[in-house]
Amino acid sequence: WYQRRVREAVVSTQSTGAMVRMHTPGKGISQSALPYKRSVPTWQKLTPDEVKETIYKLSKKGLTPSQIGVILRDSHGVNQIKHLTGTKILRILRAKGLASKIPEDLYHLIKKAVAIRKHLEKNRQDKDSKYRLILIESRVHKLARYYKRKSVLPPNWKYESSTASALVA
Repeated sequence: WYQRRVREAVVSTQSTGAMVRMHTPGKGISQSALPYKRSVPTWQKLTPDEVKETIYKLSKKGLTPSQIGVILRDSHGVNQIKHLTGTKILRILRAKGLASKIPEDLYHLIKKAVAIRKHLEKNRQDKDSKYRLILIESRVHKLARYYKRKSVLPPNWKYESSTASALVA
């Protein structure tokens, strides 16, 4: 009965195409909860246009959408950009043509793989890092397959460890 349940679970995740937790035993779904009320708070002084201009300015400095969100939350007191402007940060940047070529999560995985590869050049005996590199690169391939399916990456995009440092730099 156990094998049948495992098979059903695998089939259900494959059919939905949902991203699942890889390389960790955890099954946790805890995350922060958004406020129930979707309207802009009364104390909010910034207008949607001012927020968009701030997003453009921060993006031109080279910050990622998540870093922009953190700065807007901590420094400017904007709790949810989507509630204020009606669209997400990444969509605002795409409309202006300021979004990066590869998605942020894929970029950080590639950056991590490049750092481990650089570490392995100096420390060839480090078996654990070699194993972690294999796991990270398999996540890169899986995420790239997902983004190709969603047409975020071009169909001919391919991760190669030799050219990965150029993608990150």
